[in-house]
Amino acid sequence: MISSDSAEFTTPAGEKIFLKPLTQAELPGLEWDGQYIHFRKLYAQHFASTLSGTTRIWGATDSTGKVIGQVFILLYAKDKELADGQHRAYLFSFRVREEWRNQGIGSFIMDFAEEYLGSRGFSWLRLNVAQNNLKAIALYKKRGYQIIGEEAGNWRYQDHNNVWQNVHEPAWQMIKALKAG
Repeated sequence: MISSDSAEFTTPAGEKIFLKPLTQAELPGLEWDGQYIHFRKLYAQHFASTLSGTTRIWGATDSTGKVIGQVFILLYAKDKELADGQHRAYLFSFRVREEWRNQGIGSFIMDFAEEYLGSRGFSWLRLNVAQNNLKAIALYKKRGYQIIGEEAGNWRYQDHNNVWQNVHEPAWQMIKALKAG
């Protein structure tokens, strides 16, 4: 059983990676040097949800403290099929910086998230993956996720300039049974 909210990983090259819940002061690290600045308000909203216990946010950092990966887990949602707080959770905003990919970091983050949830009694983990993200789909299938449906992928958010952005990203809904911890 995972008793901690943090974990450590060593890449094949010997670099230490640390996974831990992010603090509010660390949220700018999720913007990845401006690449995801447009999600600034969204990150702040999700962080506020961590304070109420409905969401968990972890960041993977290198030895300098730079955020190189992230995963958000929704524990409770209005749509109980998505996340019911007891048996089913929803994984989103999972990414690893391009220069850190193919070193096992993504698998490390996924292993941690799945074990964390399983050790707390969750039986299922759902996610959506863009239909055109073939590498991610292959990764999830390899990890035991199964496609259970299609998602239109229409959503919106307010960017860092207070402009509403509409997103259309058709996705596959995927699910995996978790092992009890």
